[in-house]
Amino acid sequence: MLRFALSLTLISATLISFGFAAAPALMPLPVTVRPGTGKLTLDATFKAALVSAPDARLDASIGRFVVRLSSQTGIPMLGLKDAAPKLRIECAGVGGDYPALGEDESYTLDVTSEGALLKAPTRAGAMHGLETFGQLVTLGQGGFEVAAVHIEDNPRFPWRGLMLDSARHWMPLEVVKRNLDAMAAVKLNVFHWHLSEDQGFRVESKRFPKLQQEGSDGLFYTQDEISGVVAYARDRGIRVVPEFDIPGHTTAWLVGYPELGTNPGPYEIGRKWGVYENALDPSREETYAFLDAFFEEMTALFPDPYFHIGGDEVEAKQWNASARVQAWAKQNNLKDAHAIQAYFNQRVQKLLSKRGKILIGWDEVLHPDLPRDIVVQSWRGQKSLAEAATKGYRGILSWGYYLDHLSPAAFHYAVDPLSGDAGKLAPAEKSRILGGEMCMWAEYTTSEMVDSRIWPRAAAIAERFWSPAATKDVDSMYARMEAVSRWLEWTGVQHRANYAPMLDRMTGGRPTEPLRVLADAVEGLGLGPRARAGKYTSLTPMNRLADAARPESESVRALELAAAKVVANPKGSPAETALLRREFRRWAANDARFQELAAESPLLEELKPLSRDLAALGNAGLKLLDALEKGQAPAAAFVAAQSKEITRMEKPAAEVNLAATRPVKLLLKGGKK
Repeated sequence: MLRFALSLTLISATLISFGFAAAPALMPLPVTVRPGTGKLTLDATFKAALVSAPDARLDASIGRFVVRLSSQTGIPMLGLKDAAPKLRIECAGVGGDYPALGEDESYTLDVTSEGALLKAPTRAGAMHGLETFGQLVTLGQGGFEVAAVHIEDNPRFPWRGLMLDSARHWMPLEVVKRNLDAMAAVKLNVFHWHLSEDQGFRVESKRFPKLQQEGSDGLFYTQDEISGVVAYARDRGIRVVPEFDIPGHTTAWLVGYPELGTNPGPYEIGRKWGVYENALDPSREETYAFLDAFFEEMTALFPDPYFHIGGDEVEAKQWNASARVQAWAKQNNLKDAHAIQAYFNQRVQKLLSKRGKILIGWDEVLHPDLPRDIVVQSWRGQKSLAEAATKGYRGILSWGYYLDHLSPAAFHYAVDPLSGDAGKLAPAEKSRILGGEMCMWAEYTTSEMVDSRIWPRAAAIAERFWSPAATKDVDSMYARMEAVSRWLEWTGVQHRANYAPMLDRMTGGRPTEPLRVLADAVEGLGLGPRARAGKYTSLTPMNRLADAARPESESVRALELAAAKVVANPKGSPAETALLRREFRRWAANDARFQELAAESPLLEELKPLSRDLAALGNAGLKLLDALEKGQAPAAAFVAAQSKEITRMEKPAAEVNLAATRPVKLLLKGGKK
């Protein structure tokens, strides 16, 4: 409870500046927030209704919102038929049948003690305003309420996306849909769906059935299921942009259709991670005829005008070694692999264009021979993004938003699509930066843990895409993100819910508390460090602490904040001192219980040294608190020994980081003064 109280204190401090006494956690932060007087009480008579032109889709969205609000508050909001609505929604125009890039997503929200009025020019803006109203709901002394407020809001960037990789590890429909609900809750509007890879081809093709029959291990989406997801996303104001990666990352394509490959095959579904040499053959007209028919089928499933072809990490080895490809390249004056890929992309672009689609690709597709209406998605950084913009191409930034790296939310929050080289562009060039997309690649992520790899950090990135550029306070971001993390549970995502079951499984039905204490004190490692371990395939069970561990430890961050306050004012921080002392004692006492538990569980064997280190940190932290409270500097020998130990403990072990070093390190530095 002390940890949660500390978080609430920070949240209140953040938004008291806006005039709220009991501050809600708004994320993304709106452009303008002006507090009013009074509050709107929520009870069983609460009703939300559209009071402008009828719109069945917006009515359905309002209905879903009220159901979620009822669950959130525990109040049965029956919406009596003849009762006046407490939340009135005015929508000037519903917009098109499908969400569109650049449509007006603004809204205004006014809340008084008498009721609330949400006004928006389009359906999209109205849905965003509903989510803001939901975040404004707080528990007051007399029940749930919304403080009086005037909000004016609109997004900074029109393209605010999440890329989900369903190809490397399969993501069932329920995973996709619950993440779409969470995306809508934080005003994201593009779902980039990565659907083919060396490890799997995930969409039913009726024209080329061997794609899914032989390239998916039986795990693929039917065309009806694809259409269902597109409709589900559309109803939440989210566009679906599919990605079929070509000409590289195509091993799963070639299992069923080896004649498309540069080499004759045979091919097997990729099981290892990394970049494969296999690539489509760009020299055969049959390749383009296949793609033409394939695009005709797939573009009919996805109404969005943008269609992603990947185009990244194409290995040239097979092309360079093929006498046929080299002879063809010479005949067409293609001097190297980059020129070959540019030729391939030009042909693909024309195939998509004749079906009304605009090509998107990763950095590697950038080439002056491609038309200026394509979109370049940069995974290399703002420099390549700026290069594309100066050459007249529109761009999306993904560098800095790779969720699978498990970087802290603060790192992602500091990355801006218009910072670095992109920030130096002329105004006309900056206008070509459409926004950004966070990426959830799935080498080391399964459907069981993917939510925890996306949320709540995705909410912080969503704020970077939506809120004004000046919104940069990291402490404010963390305080609001931690509160919004709990609120997001009402959307259905399981970023918090799956944690305990994964720990339960590791202990084989025995009490999990000793493991939970250790798990709360560590953080998972991302793609790079885990790839260097070199022991994983797509068939490896993801059932270790490294898989259950969160990207960031919320409890350790609370201890860091407490430690900083204690160091700054040892005598004036009794609550923080009590929190630290309690946690340090838990750490110190936990090892004996953990070692006993680990003796009976093979999955815990690798964690024994980590548990001993946590106990040592607890004991060191208690000694440092004693010294600070007495106003004494710890002995120099103790400081030197602990500094050396913490340096050792900061190195990853069992593919996790021992985050618990950080608050103790703060106390150690403070004690030396």
